[in-house]
Amino acid sequence: MSVEVTKLPTGLTVVTDTMPHLETAALGVWAGVGGRDEKPNEHGISHLLEHMAFKGTSQRSSREIVEEIEAVGGDLNAGTSTETTAYYARVMKADVPLALDVLSDILANPSFVPDELEREKSVIVQEIGAAQDTPDDVVFEHLNELCFPDQPMGRSLLGTAKTLKTFNRDMLRSYLSTHYRAPDMVVAAAGAVDHKRIVEDVTQKFSSFEATAAPKPAPATFGKGGSRVVHRELEQAHLTLALEGVPQTDPSLFSLQVFANTLGGGMSSRLFQEVREKRGLCYSIYTFHAPYTDTGFFGLYTGTDPTDAPEMMEVIVDVINNAVETLTDAEVARSKAQMKAGLLMALESCSSRAEQLARHVLAYGRPQTVEELVARIDAVSVESTRNAARALLSRSRPAVVALGSGRGLDTAVSFAEGLTESKAKTLLH
Repeated sequence: MSVEVTKLPTGLTVVTDTMPHLETAALGVWAGVGGRDEKPNEHGISHLLEHMAFKGTSQRSSREIVEEIEAVGGDLNAGTSTETTAYYARVMKADVPLALDVLSDILANPSFVPDELEREKSVIVQEIGAAQDTPDDVVFEHLNELCFPDQPMGRSLLGTAKTLKTFNRDMLRSYLSTHYRAPDMVVAAAGAVDHKRIVEDVTQKFSSFEATAAPKPAPATFGKGGSRVVHRELEQAHLTLALEGVPQTDPSLFSLQVFANTLGGGMSSRLFQEVREKRGLCYSIYTFHAPYTDTGFFGLYTGTDPTDAPEMMEVIVDVINNAVETLTDAEVARSKAQMKAGLLMALESCSSRAEQLARHVLAYGRPQTVEELVARIDAVSVESTRNAARALLSRSRPAVVALGSGRGLDTAVSFAEGLTESKAKTLLH
């Protein structure tokens, strides 16, 4: 088996997948900390810390960090999410030790130079402004607030201009030392890598991280649903809907994912066929399910002409209600085939593979084999998919947000609020 896992005495996990046919490698550090770990006065600090990691260390300037990687043809990047923060690189085989040295340096020895910090805070303020100019970003920001009221998960990862202004190097150092702990970190690599060599380097270079686990965030509480209409002069009405999903470890996870795919996961999905192909009401419509440690988020998005918003939402509710009880073997089989293809295609990319391994370790404590994942997909049936859909509609009231102009938005959200009053909810009890 090409996947190897080593847990260091500090609790940090090293996981690799050696792919001998490749001449390149992807590797990174995934930390189990994100937006949901922030206190109110820390709103946006996870994302700022990720930005500042590339702005200089005690050994390298910000320019030297990128030049060393790009001088060997590699690239370096990072990303912050609700529950994780990742720092990763893609390099040629011979440059894996260099990439690991840079990644460890930016996390173990950040300098947080005040001038760099102020510049980066200004950059993020511009990023916040760009998000506010993007309607689908704005509408999901409002939807998250509605789904997770008065909780870190309901806040934007970017923070606000006001909270950013208060951050200083001491706060960054404190947040880093509190949440970046060895038991909550994974170093993952895939491609042209040598597991033993990486373990040796990680043991040495990550020795400064504390061996005690970081504090756990408060449990998430999905809100009571409801609706919100945000008036803004736009060409389109942007409509979103959310229901409480299931956590990463829930047995029904794959069945719910199949339901999301059959409903709005591609061009053959029910919503795409009915709303776009038959009625011409939109350009884009999709559904998805995002699982977290202790909850899940089932979401829908579409954009349409404001005058068509009521019809659009009425059709969406009808399609969802109908799909719960009329899903066919062919639809479920098609969705399962798409999931398998996505899984196997990801194995052909060392970057996707490294990320998958890290996320498995953080979520399940170990990497899951391809055979395990395929078996879980194969185990999904029409009945398990219908049961997952019925449970979805009974678990929470829908949260609905409409962004745009026109009188039709209020009517549209009122249609959506009636979703869980369907026969599917009645049949579950």
